[in-house]
Amino acid sequence: MIVDFQKAVIKTFLLTVFSIATIFNTYAASERDPYVYFFDETWGDFSEEIMKAKQAGKAGVLLFFEMDECPFCHRMKRTVLNQPAVQAYFKQHFLNFNVDIEGDIEIVDFDGISRTQKEFAFKINRVRATPVFAFYDLTGKQIVRYTGATSSVEEFMWLGEFVVSGEYKNMRFTKYKRQRQKQAKL
Repeated sequence: MIVDFQKAVIKTFLLTVFSIATIFNTYAASERDPYVYFFDETWGDFSEEIMKAKQAGKAGVLLFFEMDECPFCHRMKRTVLNQPAVQAYFKQHFLNFNVDIEGDIEIVDFDGISRTQKEFAFKINRVRATPVFAFYDLTGKQIVRYTGATSSVEEFMWLGEFVVSGEYKNMRFTKYKRQRQKQAKL
């Protein structure tokens, strides 16, 4: 009787370990490196990237202003920007680039002016906290800016939909988000 109980406990334990391993492998496989799958490659000429976005039929360009020491930037990359559904949606509608707000690498801004990433972030875009998600239309005009990490994948997707749908012309994102939350509860 005791031997049967021990066998049952061991069997249950092994099943649990196998289940956890399977879930972990499935979860790990569903995440993808945002630097490979979310962000597009660039030579740092954003005036040229706008032209590429037009040619590709995109809604615009998304810049992710970040810095190495930012825990919220890391959280976004680790929990949101690494999700295949997020990557697919944003790749479909935008060209996506990251900008290091402390970077000394020369870039060309949307007006064709050469400056460092740091100057572009601080002087032109007034980035003081990170992360900042800045959406630009196909003329290089900033149309939506979101500072901070989103609370979830769902909220980040809503932010993308907010821009793609053109609702940013009619209301602020907070109102749009409340409407989407109500719809999600129904």
